[in-house]
This record gives sequence, structure tokens and C-alpha cells, in this order.
Amino acid sequence: MSSPRLASSLLVSFAALAAPRLPAAPPDPATFSIAAADPSTGEVGVAVASRFFAVGTVVPWARAGVGAVATQASANTSFGPNGLDLMARGATAEEALKVLLRGDEGRDRRQVGLVSASGDSATFSGPGCNSWAGGRRGPNYAVQGNILTGEPVVVAMENAFLASAGRPLAERLLLALAAGDAAGGDSRGKQSAALLVCRAKGGYNGFTDRAVDVRVDDHADPFGELSRLVAMGVVNDLWNRGWTAFMEKRFAEARTWQEQATARAETQPAMLPEVVYDLAVIRLAAGDRPGALVAARRALKLNPKLAAQAASDPDLEAIRSELP
Repeated sequence: MSSPRLASSLLVSFAALAAPRLPAAPPDPATFSIAAADPSTGEVGVAVASRFFAVGTVVPWARAGVGAVATQASANTSFGPNGLDLMARGATAEEALKVLLRGDEGRDRRQVGLVSASGDSATFSGPGCNSWAGGRRGPNYAVQGNILTGEPVVVAMENAFLASAGRPLAERLLLALAAGDAAGGDSRGKQSAALLVCRAKGGYNGFTDRAVDVRVDDHADPFGELSRLVAMGVVNDLWNRGWTAFMEKRFAEARTWQEQATARAETQPAMLPEVVYDLAVIRLAAGDRPGALVAARRALKLNPKLAAQAASDPDLEAIRSELP
């Protein structure tokens, strides 16, 4: 017969075996990012990459006319909206950073970068961030990262951003992110990436400010996939600008944007037929009937299924009888 002590010990052992194992807490979004602004175009944005699932749901925050925030490491996601609110009320990026940190007991494990729409910037890496951790900043940008292979990651990002002046902000952010990855990136590997650019009336039909908003939540090659999506996102942004101007009856401007969208869409076969279709609509509205007919015929050839739409589309009524 077993003793009471042995019986009690066995019960404890069985209970331990039967008890459900709680999953480990998700890792902190250790990552590298760039928050940036282009005052000449009114664009602000963030690009980020990490060995972390869906990093785009945590790190990037931006608001047209206000600025951009990247919050990471042991991320305090309230830094995003609160930092933007502070800058919207007139605080500089540095002033906003001081307020955010002052009210945060976990500040030593935070990392954050802020850039205002006018271009002033700030970056912070708490002493409790896992190494290598640090950042760099200058007019119009703040670069930061933690659990990196080393400081060359943020240096490469800074250099790539500065060297790409004059290009669309989405492309500059992507180039900076790719440079950081090429320099070593997150020391744990790759999983997700995201890029966000905001501009006044930048969204579909001008109702939101999200000009480019793409995310790769989990992928073996997140940079390759992000590059593919950003290329499509830039086409979509130009397309949105053209269509918004068309809806507001600014037809000459609409045509300029849609011609640019079409030129870029030549390398995006999944988007090209519909971009060309809307080019036909916009050319017709701008008074270019021959050009509209050329575009409409091409769109229907690229995607014959568009014929059903063209058959009843009032925007193409003036040339419908000449379409196949």
C-alpha cells in the first residue's frame, strides 16, 4: 500500500501532466523601420520589416498633414495615435516624444520614431531594448531598429533614403527598407513587412488619406512580396488620383494622372485592363474621342469580360457604337 505522502505526490504529478500548457507570449515586434515625410508632396509614411507576424498591424501610423510614427520593440501602440494627436496640436516630433515617454512606465523597453509633416524628426531606443538597438534621424526621416545584426542596418537605410530624393515617398521607403535588409536586417530572420503612405485625399475617391497601404503578414520572402505590392500600390495611387479628379470634373488633371497610371501599369498585367478602361473614360471626358476609342478597344482586347460593362456604361456612351 502506498503512503499518503506518495499518493499525494502522484496526484500532483498527474495534475501537472493533465494541466493545459499555456502558449508562450508572442514576441515583441523587434524590427527595423523608417518614418518619413516629403513636405513638397504632402506625403508622410512608414515602412517596417520584422521576424514577427503581421508587423504592419502594430508598428506603422501616419496621418496626412500631421506626420508619421513607428512604434516597436516592446511596442506601446498608443504611441501611434497619441503621437499623431500631439503633432496635430502643434507639438514638434521631439516634443511629442517627450510627452509619450513621460507617461509610460515601460519606456525603457520602447523604441519609437516620429516625423512631422513639416519634416522635423525624433527617434528613441530605450536602454532595455535587445541589442543591437539604435536609430538615426535627420530632416524628413527617423530610422530605428532592434535585435538587428548591427548598426550598419540603420546606416544603410539612412543612406538609401537620402540618395533617393525626388522619387515618390513609397519608393523611397521601400528602398530604405531593402537596404536595411541587405545590410543584415533583423538578426532572427524574416517574416513580415509593411508600407504605409498617407496624403490628403489620397484614398479611393478621395475619401481617406491612405495613398499606399500594403502589408505582407507572413511570407518566406517578405521583401520580394512587399516590392511587388508596392509597385502595384503606386499604380493604384496614380489611378486613384486620376479617378478622384475625374469624379470632381477636373478632367485635364484626371487625364494627366491616368496616363501616368497606365504607363506604370504596363508592367502590371493584373491591373492593366481596368486601368486602360478608365483611361478611355477619362480621355473621353477630357475631349479626346479618338484617344478614348483606342484605349477602350485595347481594354476590351486585354480583358474581353469588360465588354459587358462597356455595353451599359454611361461614361462610354459616346463611343459605344464603335466598340467591338
